[in-house]
Amino acid sequence: MANLKGITVTLINKIETSKDPLGQPIYEDFLIEVDNVLVAPTSSDDVVNQLSLTGKKAVYTLAIPKGNTDDWEDKEVLFFNQRWRTFGIPTEGIEELIPLDWNKKVMVERYG
Repeated sequence: MANLKGITVTLINKIETSKDPLGQPIYEDFLIEVDNVLVAPTSSDDVVNQLSLTGKKAVYTLAIPKGNTDDWEDKEVLFFNQRWRTFGIPTEGIEELIPLDWNKKVMVERYG
């Protein structure tokens, strides 16, 4: 049986670095490379459900490797030379009960 192997995805975390003269926060992008992320086209049923519930069109579903503690909720990500945005709350399973290397998934939409 062939081993499944994901790709490296860059998670963009916005870090507040200072404030402007009006007191509004200024953010910088902090890039986090996450290895072994599975990327799969979102099923047509999930696309329709998410469009109905959130108004967002899911394009891909990312499977996040076990042990990853990064925040994936409403974050920008880079893969396939494009920028994407995660949406919704990532779903997570119990690591010990899932046989493969991934226990969390999140959907992404195309982002400018």
